[in-house]
Order: sequence, then C-alpha cells, then structure tokens
Amino acid sequence: MNRGKLVFAQLMQHLPLTTFRRCVTRYRGAFKVKSFSCLDQFLCMAFAQLTFRESLRDIEVCLRAQSSKLYHLGIRSAVARNTLANANAVRDWRIYAEFAQSLIGIARPLYAQESFGVDLQETVYALDTTTIDLCLSVFPWAVFRTAKAAIKLHTLLDLRGNIPTFIHISDGKVHEVNILDQLLPEPGAFYIMDRGFLDFERLYRFHEAGSFFVTRGKSNLKVQRRYSHPVDRTTGLICDQSVVLTGFYSHQGFEAPLRRIRFKDPETAKTLIFLTNNFVLPAFTITELYRCRWQVELFFKWIKQHLRIKAFFGTSENAVRSQIWIAVSAYVLVAIVKKRLRLSASLYEILQILSLTMFEKIPLDQLLAQTMRDEIQPISDNQLILFA
Repeated sequence: MNRGKLVFAQLMQHLPLTTFRRCVTRYRGAFKVKSFSCLDQFLCMAFAQLTFRESLRDIEVCLRAQSSKLYHLGIRSAVARNTLANANAVRDWRIYAEFAQSLIGIARPLYAQESFGVDLQETVYALDTTTIDLCLSVFPWAVFRTAKAAIKLHTLLDLRGNIPTFIHISDGKVHEVNILDQLLPEPGAFYIMDRGFLDFERLYRFHEAGSFFVTRGKSNLKVQRRYSHPVDRTTGLICDQSVVLTGFYSHQGFEAPLRRIRFKDPETAKTLIFLTNNFVLPAFTITELYRCRWQVELFFKWIKQHLRIKAFFGTSENAVRSQIWIAVSAYVLVAIVKKRLRLSASLYEILQILSLTMFEKIPLDQLLAQTMRDEIQPISDNQLILFA
C-alpha cells in the first residue's frame, strides 16, 4: 500500500491533517502567507526532530540536498533558513500546542490498557517540572536569576504509555506549585507528585473533586495521629496512620484526615514519609505508586537526550514554544505509530531507525518489524585479539 512512498511521508500519514488545518484557521496561521505554509513549517521542524538536526542551517542544507524529494515528503515550498526562522518567530505557537493536544487525545486510548508496574484500574498521573537552562543575553525574555535565563516545562504524565496529557511552559521564576491551579482534577484518578507540590489548600481542591494524591511529607510537618493500621514490616513498612494536620495554615487549608505512611526503602535504607487522601489501597501499593513517579523523570531525561529542546533554532519566546510543542508532537506521533503497527521496539529504537531511513521507500511496517527481527550476531570466541 505504501510502495514508493518515502518513510517520512508514511510517518506523516498518521497525522490528523484536518485537525491541523482547523488549528491553523483558528489562530490565523495562513494570514498573509503566500508560500511556506504552517504545514511546511511543521514538517520541516518535525524532520529536524526525527533526524537530530542541530541548527536551521543544518536543516536547510540537509533538505536542499534532497530538493527533488521535498514534494514527496509533503513539503510544498523551498526550504530556506531565513524563511524557517521567520516562520518560527511569527507563526502563533498555539497552533502547534493545540495540535499536540489533539495527538495526545489520539494516543491515550491506544495505551489505555498498558501496564505501568502497579495493578490498578484507575488512571495514574505523575506531575513534575524540569528546568531548561538558557543564556540570558540570547533569551532576555526568560529571566530566571540575576545572570541566568531558563524556562520550565511542567508536565502531567499518564503513566500508561508515558503520554504527556498536560504541558505548560513558563519562565524560570514560576514556582511549580502554581501549576496545580491550572489542572482540572479528574475524579477517581491518582496524582503522584514530589514535595515541591505540597500545598494543602491546593491539594484540598483535588480532594473535594474526588481525586487522590500521593506525595512526600516534609520534615517539619505537624500532624496528630488518630489511628494506626497494622502493617507488614517485612516489606519495609514502618507505620500506616490516619492523621490530621495541626499546623495553623495547613489545617485551615486541609481539614479532612490524611493517611501517613512511613517506609524504609530496602535499597537505599532511607526512611520516606508519604501522604495521601486514599484510605482504601494497601500501604505498600501507595509506596509502589510513588516509585512509579520516576517515570516522569525518565521522560524528561529521554526527551532532552533524543529531541531538540535544549538547543533552540530561534531565540524569541514564540520560536522556543513552537519548537517544544512540535517536539512533543513528534514524540506522541512515534508513540501512535508504535501502537498502530504493534511494534515491540522501544521509542528509542524506533527513533534511531527512522533517523537513518527517512528517504527510503520501504513500507514503514516492514522496515521497523524487519529491523527488530534482525539480531546482531554474537562475537565469536575465536575472533583474533587486535591488542594483546
């Protein structure tokens, strides 16, 4: 069916282009645009993400070297560095933000039955923030400290499939706890977060909405024990208690009882204190849920290593936001293709294969499935040793 189509074009076939055009129309992305449309910009930037381009000039040289194939890639205009730079600076970043959210809406049902390490039917989210350091003289709009610039990437990650369901980009001065105000609590869902999000007044909004949270307690937290539940100390659990907050401001913000679990990690020998408003799940399951929070840390590490969100192609705020949202779109698109083609390979392996085969004409499902079947032959024990 895809015989004769380039791998990049086959990959882009999974994009909902009708939705993309709707986003362009909503934010007037085609206003006064004679050539190099928003779709051309998106495809060029997605190509840069998937092939690990380092700069606008890198993108220009690479695509011009394959100028006879641009039409088959889906790019209808010539690619020039200045044109792409202007598009990144001028085209509204909300076009790509909204389109990324539509891709996320496609990906989440595909991963609804994925396991994430804990046998739980409810939706589980991990909330965290990562800081991307910038140069203050180049990005003066992203002031963080006196001589430093930065932006923050606040992410709510669905642990089934590691799909980001909420992303907010802010300057470095915004404290991560403020992001709780922008989240719409989902009844019955679990929100896993670290101590940086410990604000009882904000967490009470989640409690009233019927959502559950699991977080870490601070060392100066003042509580009064109401009841102690039996625990199995062989699992590392020390205590499982029902408590109420006794601090003046904390009690005003959260009057309902909380559950406090003290756990000694057998691997690190550290004692951890967890707070949650869920009194039904076993105490050890709560500790395992918090352990799964590290998946969002791995997500940040993964996208920083394999997508271009640390070295930016433009210096304006609009260009930076556009690049991040297109990078997220590329990540989610690969996740969609992985599920639709029923591939067992990891996203890392798929990206590495795609980065070298964008201009090939082999069907995408055959390319990825065949590569995964090919095993590297083990080194023979009789191979000569080059250096004795």
